[in-house]
Amino acid sequence: MASAPPATANLRELTLRGAVLGGIITLVFTAANVYLGLKVGLTFATAIPAAVISMSILRYFANHSVVENNIVQTIASAAGTLSAIIFVIPGLVIIGWWTGFPYWITVAVCAIGGILGVMYSIPLRRALVTGSDLPYPEGVAAAEVLKVGDSAGGAAENKAGLRTIVIGSLASAGFALLTKLQVLSDSISTTIRIGTGGTLFSAGLSMSLIGIGHLVGITVGIAMLVGVVISYVVLLPIETQGRTAGEDFGDAVSSIFANDVRLIGAGAIAIAAVWTLIKVIGPIVRGIRAAMVSSRSRREGVTVDITERDMPINIVGGSILVLLIPIGILLWDFVRDTVLEGSATGIIVVSIVFVFVIGLAVASVCGYMAGLIGSSNSPISGVGILVVLIAALLVKLTFGPADDSQTDALIAYTLFTAAVVFGVATISNDNLQDLKTGQLVGATPWKQQVALIIGVLFGSAVIPPILQLMYEAFGFVGAPGATEDALAAPQAGLLTTLAQGVLGADLNWGLVGIGALIGAVVIVIDELLDRAGRFRLPPLAVGMGMYLPMSVVLIIPIGAFIGHYYNRWAERSGGAVEHKKRMGVLLATGLIVGEALFGVVFAGIVAATGDDSALAIVGDGFGTWAQILGVIVFAATIALLYDRVRKIATASGTSSTTAGTPKD
Repeated sequence: MASAPPATANLRELTLRGAVLGGIITLVFTAANVYLGLKVGLTFATAIPAAVISMSILRYFANHSVVENNIVQTIASAAGTLSAIIFVIPGLVIIGWWTGFPYWITVAVCAIGGILGVMYSIPLRRALVTGSDLPYPEGVAAAEVLKVGDSAGGAAENKAGLRTIVIGSLASAGFALLTKLQVLSDSISTTIRIGTGGTLFSAGLSMSLIGIGHLVGITVGIAMLVGVVISYVVLLPIETQGRTAGEDFGDAVSSIFANDVRLIGAGAIAIAAVWTLIKVIGPIVRGIRAAMVSSRSRREGVTVDITERDMPINIVGGSILVLLIPIGILLWDFVRDTVLEGSATGIIVVSIVFVFVIGLAVASVCGYMAGLIGSSNSPISGVGILVVLIAALLVKLTFGPADDSQTDALIAYTLFTAAVVFGVATISNDNLQDLKTGQLVGATPWKQQVALIIGVLFGSAVIPPILQLMYEAFGFVGAPGATEDALAAPQAGLLTTLAQGVLGADLNWGLVGIGALIGAVVIVIDELLDRAGRFRLPPLAVGMGMYLPMSVVLIIPIGAFIGHYYNRWAERSGGAVEHKKRMGVLLATGLIVGEALFGVVFAGIVAATGDDSALAIVGDGFGTWAQILGVIVFAATIALLYDRVRKIATASGTSSTTAGTPKD
């Protein structure tokens, strides 16, 4: 249990310098998350690294405080988390409805959805933060980082933490550079024949995937590995039997995975998301009830501590209702001058009600799951599947029969509507985590809620140009003109496929049903394991392992095992155990950030030159040696990095153990 929050009433909290610093950090982490999300379908929580960077900089300014640092990390983490909206909005480009990302429209979708997410999460704070026993692992970790950094020995730990992030980032970016020089390969792959069918084996040599594995942990890592086994060892060999004749074997197997097996994975994710919603309804209702009682007591004159002062509920409610107006305007602008214009009123009214109602449900689910397992592991993708399916069904029922041109327009409209709700989901996935951090360090909730809105606005301004850069440089798989180096954008591709299937009446519900059945079995197994007090098997993680390509998934469990053994070392070594574990987290973060930022830079190079091999210094004939060297250098670098961080953690942990109380 974390220690009680300090008295912070007289400390500087919401400051201009803090907002500016949070905005600068936002540029880095949002860019990294956009690239990572488009490449592998995963993003990372930015609260801890943002806190470390903030403390390392603000300590040079007078009158800085733990709550001011908390505001900085709140802004940065909100903006970084909002980048998960890329899981749906690229679908408009994939289907060819957009030829790029119109800046102000994309900004508006991100900003309105994000602010709506902030407002929905405010009434949930008492329910799910102060009035629950949810662990909030990342929120508590961020609070501990802030408190240690504010203590007498905090400067040494901050220095060590920043050094660790830099080392990981440089190593990750350096390896990525060598792969673009084609001196090293960034993947190994082969196709395996099984009877008249076959399967694939592939592994992406990506430092960022190692970092992701470390952060998600051993439970999620093993669950994803189970999903890989189900898809590639069981389903794909079965689905490919007798279906590979007459075309290139490798292409045939890859196509069947993309079109059939991934749909089964989508079914597994969908049923897991429904199960999650069922499990959280009860606690959320009880929590909201308690929050209403508390609010009534405050109106009756009961003194409320500074750490319990939320944004006034009348402002919250009024803001939610007011935000529905620009949503309606955006939807009208979207259908104007299209084949849907004649039926605009009906589908827009239904869509506004959909955003209002489903937005609250999504905020509750994502907030609860962030509290339970952390923002990094929260089922944004699973929730997105449900959002798109419900939106598509409602639009179809409201509009009625449609011809081909109308169907294409309805698919685009569904994705656009879902993007607004996805903004709610992404922010709710982060907000309550940040508010938990604030609770533990003695922050003022309403000031933090203002900071969350500032973070949303920063992120909304940054996301569209990065999306446009990625599209111009690489393209997206399935989009017109996409090359073999196109970014996978896996969630956007999946959600687009689902919308097309529902509205085009050609969705293979049989495959979805098989996935749902597999997901149901996994749910039962997970519940039995939970009751037995043994290892868990998170159904959503299994579903993601089934859906994502092996090249992405296979390295994540390896990173999870590495992180697990690193933490075991920290526990066995004694001393500043939590400090040593945090150094491992910061190394993992550096591995993610370095590769992701290099990806952004490389995208700029490709966009400027029009050549995705602009940095290559060797030809294709070096491919075999590049693969061999890639595996050797990749493994050796990871080993050296973790050995180095163990030494840094041991040395810096000595001073951190003497860091006692926060300064005044």
